[in-house]
Amino acid sequence: MKAAQFSRFGGPEVLEIVDLPDPHPGPGQIRIVVHAAGINATEWKLRKGLLNFGAGLPQTTGRDVAGVVDEVGEGVTDVAVGDRVFGVSDDGAGAAELALLTYRAPIPLSLGFVDAAGLPVALETATRSLDALSVGRGISLLINGAAGGIGSTAVQLAVARGARVIGTASTANHDYLRLLGAEPVTYGEGMAERVRTLAPYGVDAALDVAGSGVLPELIDLAGGPRNVVTLADIDGAKQHEVRFSSGFQGHAFHALTEIGALIEAGRFWLPVERTYPLDRISEAHRVSECGHVRGRLVLVIH
Repeated sequence: MKAAQFSRFGGPEVLEIVDLPDPHPGPGQIRIVVHAAGINATEWKLRKGLLNFGAGLPQTTGRDVAGVVDEVGEGVTDVAVGDRVFGVSDDGAGAAELALLTYRAPIPLSLGFVDAAGLPVALETATRSLDALSVGRGISLLINGAAGGIGSTAVQLAVARGARVIGTASTANHDYLRLLGAEPVTYGEGMAERVRTLAPYGVDAALDVAGSGVLPELIDLAGGPRNVVTLADIDGAKQHEVRFSSGFQGHAFHALTEIGALIEAGRFWLPVERTYPLDRISEAHRVSECGHVRGRLVLVIH
């Protein structure tokens, strides 16, 4: 099969398309013909050597996938050959023609492969972050970096839980955040004061998706470090005693099976900003790494 991998750490140019042996599912796994694969910040951070989940070199890439089941392993009863599914590729090897999945769910009826491929990691990461902050009805939540894939997801899930959401983004994305149900504020100098014009007494919780050195302001607005979670600033988390979450690593998945009802009710939507063929994965990584992407970037493979 064709797959993307890198044999050294570095910029997008280290990615190459190679021929690898076709994988086959073990107990509890399924194999899918990959139709689409999402691009996440985790991928380029691993490619640059900024993260290390224990894999050596050469290393495959890609976690979010959507496709059609073509083999099932021993003990699999939840899906069958021919089913449309989405989920997280085992071993981060989803940017390929075939992928193995343990964590998966049926694709909601109203979604195509491209839209489904943008969801799993953002959905799971956002869900766990909101759980960690006990976000629910009546809670006010500030999201720093609300217009990207995880931010957009967190906004809508929090609104669906009955929370009030204030989201930071560039002015160009304010109408987009309003569409998702958030009250937008511009990030940068003076952000905290702009938030206090909307919430004079601060907020109950804050989620930092974008980093950018704002943890002291988030701590002040949310009434202490215990009410803040960051997904993007590991050094700042240590310095300010804020909880850092690496996303979905090391936990059982549950959000995939729960999102269908919100999607079918028209209460959840995660736009795909651009698509790329597999052989242009370097370009997709470059765009992802530059930031300022609204929604998701997706590889179209079949």
